[in-house]
Amino acid sequence: MTVRFRHADAVRSAHPELSAGALYAGGVGTGADTRQRAAVYTARAVARLARATEGEFPEVLAWRRTFSRMGVKPTQYRSASESLLRRLRKEGALPSIHPLVDLCNAISVAYAVPVAVLDVDRITGPLLEVRPARGDETYTAFGGGVEHPAPGEVTFVDSAGRAHARRWTHRQSGHSAVGAHTDRVLVVAEAMHDGGADIVAEVVKTVEEEVAAHWGATTATAVLTRETPEFTFAD
Repeated sequence: MTVRFRHADAVRSAHPELSAGALYAGGVGTGADTRQRAAVYTARAVARLARATEGEFPEVLAWRRTFSRMGVKPTQYRSASESLLRRLRKEGALPSIHPLVDLCNAISVAYAVPVAVLDVDRITGPLLEVRPARGDETYTAFGGGVEHPAPGEVTFVDSAGRAHARRWTHRQSGHSAVGAHTDRVLVVAEAMHDGGADIVAEVVKTVEEEVAAHWGATTATAVLTRETPEFTFAD
């Protein structure tokens, strides 16, 4: 079976500035050592943070505006990239989770845009859609608790009605989190700032090159637009 990933028309209409890209890869186990490359990307973010705090970055401010437009308090619920940048500024390092997640988190802070990594085998096809919630979707927190996104909240929803995020780019689901069991992934990069389309394309290309270098994996990628809104990958 194949799975289609897309942003709902309602999301694109409400957020015409959205730029998005996706990558599918298989065979991305825990054996790769990405620490050296991750450190290169993290160092870029550290250098930028030495000149300004993350709250001054155009990329972060654009997501704050998006959250405000959705009725979400942006300094209470931050985009994933802002949270990572904030942690990096305060603690000087990012947590180690999984070689691919660590690499994508480092790329996320280097480019200051959210980069989600989902375990494909924990997604039920044939559709994974970023759309406003109805309120009956099921979200599994990292601590194991079950939540239901509020009606209208933007989330990633699969065909089983499972929500794989809260408040769009704020927090991913524990259900589809990458771990030692993961073999296949979907990586999604999203931006809201001016010039975001070029940045998202560069982020996807960067992840593709790093995955090829560290895992020798075959990948499929796409930059998603209003005209070509879907990315199809193997389930």
